[in-house]
Amino acid sequence: QVQLVESGGGLVQAGGSLRLSCAASGRTFSSYAMGWFRQAPGNEREFVATISWNSNTYYADSVKGRFTVSRDNAKNTSYLQMNSLKPEDTAVYYCAARLGYLSGSRDPTDFGAWGQGTQVTVSS
Repeated sequence: QVQLVESGGGLVQAGGSLRLSCAASGRTFSSYAMGWFRQAPGNEREFVATISWNSNTYYADSVKGRFTVSRDNAKNTSYLQMNSLKPEDTAVYYCAARLGYLSGSRDPTDFGAWGQGTQVTVSS
């Protein structure tokens, strides 16, 4: 069973940056596709970014050019670097894992393991 733990959230002013981390358990992290999603109060969970097992990336239009997803297989960790943050980026951010040498996905139902979430708040 894969366990995911996010960290790195917090309060930042608009225009600032944060880096979220997602540490995964297990010895086969290199075979996971990873996804990042977010959910603001009253909204549905929405796709942010994804990275395949072989590091192909895909982003939501709303974050393209500002956010970067990456992975470090030696550390069993995925990262979401968030720059030029806007108040509308405020949400709980979740990482998710898709096992088995698969591509990344923007569909949350494709992911079988989820972290607990980390709050990101961007003040104006």
